[in-house]
Amino acid sequence: MKFSTRVDADKPAEELFRSLSDFDALERLMVGRGASVTRIDPAEETGITMGWHIGFDWRGKPRNMRLTVVRFDRPEHVALAGRSDALELSVNATVVALSRTKSRLIFETEIRPRSMKARLMLQTAKLGKSQLDRRYARRVADFIAQMGSLNR
Repeated sequence: MKFSTRVDADKPAEELFRSLSDFDALERLMVGRGASVTRIDPAEETGITMGWHIGFDWRGKPRNMRLTVVRFDRPEHVALAGRSDALELSVNATVVALSRTKSRLIFETEIRPRSMKARLMLQTAKLGKSQLDRRYARRVADFIAQMGSLNR
């Protein structure tokens, strides 16, 4: 199942990318939402060596995911890949400069099942895809706003 959205920001592209790729702020945001986050490679340099073990509760059950940065092209593209027991996840974020003071974020997520139970869950979710698309767009916009405020 694929989701994508575009978010226009009144920020220069470099600033939007900097707030998007602030992984320390992202860790704090996830911990603030109740997830347990452990960095796999505690490198200080932001890039493709970074990864995390993330534990969270979803639908009343504890879940675990391994998330890694698979592509980091400053100042325009970040790609993450995640894997849990049931799902594989890929996230692509691309920043495009529209002008000197405005930019656009193209945010794409793809979820693939790894088991029959996960496949059934995704098939059921596809029935409400339009509502999920709206919720996804709203959450990405909220995420960018939160990341921007955390970086100030």
